[in-house]
Amino acid sequence: MRYAFRLAELLGHTPDRRKRPGTIKSIVEHTGLDRHQVASLLKNEAKYIPLDALSRICDYLIDHGYAPADQLPGALFAVNAENFWELLARRGEIEIVLGVRENADTASPDNATVVASDAVLFGELLNGVSTLGGAAKHHGLNDDDDSSVQQVPMPDRLQQTLVWSPGQVSLEDARTRATEVFEGFVEAQGDRGMVCIGSVKSNPVVELLFADAFGCTPFVTEDDVDDVSARSCPFFLRYRDSDPQPGGASAGLRLSKNEDAPEPGFYYEKDDGTWDYAGGKDKDTALVFYLFREALGRLDMVLSGFSGRATRLLAKTLAIRGEEFWPPVYEEDGLQIGAYLVQYDNTDSKPTREDLLFNSGGAAQIMPLSRAAIAKRIARR
Repeated sequence: MRYAFRLAELLGHTPDRRKRPGTIKSIVEHTGLDRHQVASLLKNEAKYIPLDALSRICDYLIDHGYAPADQLPGALFAVNAENFWELLARRGEIEIVLGVRENADTASPDNATVVASDAVLFGELLNGVSTLGGAAKHHGLNDDDDSSVQQVPMPDRLQQTLVWSPGQVSLEDARTRATEVFEGFVEAQGDRGMVCIGSVKSNPVVELLFADAFGCTPFVTEDDVDDVSARSCPFFLRYRDSDPQPGGASAGLRLSKNEDAPEPGFYYEKDDGTWDYAGGKDKDTALVFYLFREALGRLDMVLSGFSGRATRLLAKTLAIRGEEFWPPVYEEDGLQIGAYLVQYDNTDSKPTREDLLFNSGGAAQIMPLSRAAIAKRIARR
């Protein structure tokens, strides 16, 4: 069992000095601890903490009203997840974001819709979080004298949030709503998670999440970079010609100024720095991405299929093979990043309505993305 030190989470501290100025200075002056030690504790990087230092930190939290004495020092520690579904279930709050589309023939919100494939994935996400992907029944039982109580981690709150899909309203309105939602999540305090369902084609919060993860400017195309190695994201969604095509760092029409992306779908960087195409004539693809900041207890996640079929198949894959999206591809300095592309073989038969209703699933190849490609971008952000 692994533990995380939650000092930054209790203080609402972020590494951005403009948002939380003077946190380290305040703790140092009150406790007399070394500045570097405090910084290490805030980042959850300390290998150990002396009891004297722990006592002083507790005094600081009590004196400044961050936590009551009867909750310390326990409130400073959290159990780290040991699998994909537990990573979600251990969050105090989870916000699930979906893109919504408006009927062009009417301005009434009664006719606005969420795509059916996204709804299928949304349902499977709720099932996985509430049952630990079906493993909750095997979770440890505590036998009391009169009853057995099942100890299963569970969020205190699940919230659904809707944002405008690109092409349904003006790009400015879609981005304004997305920014409002994402900034509200980032600025909140406490153990929390955000899960974006859909790709940047349908959910603009996805672009904001990737931009925040890899330190780039959202909604600004990188199709014109001189070399593909300069792209901010280690993966890239090439739009169909018929898709809405909002500018973004994580999606576009070209890999770089000098390198084309001839086919729609997902591209990704390999260990050797070259890029490959994850699609093909008989392939469909989905993306699973998550980033967990241990010190903040904050989880950012994207579950995205390139097509409606890939989205539905991803729901099935998460249901029966969720354990294969763990452990994270990258894990350094209190930062855990999982990034996976999932390839599905296309069927020979033409899609029917029954495919949506029954979602029979399909053979899936789960491909962890390059740790080196991710590490390179984390280092330069």
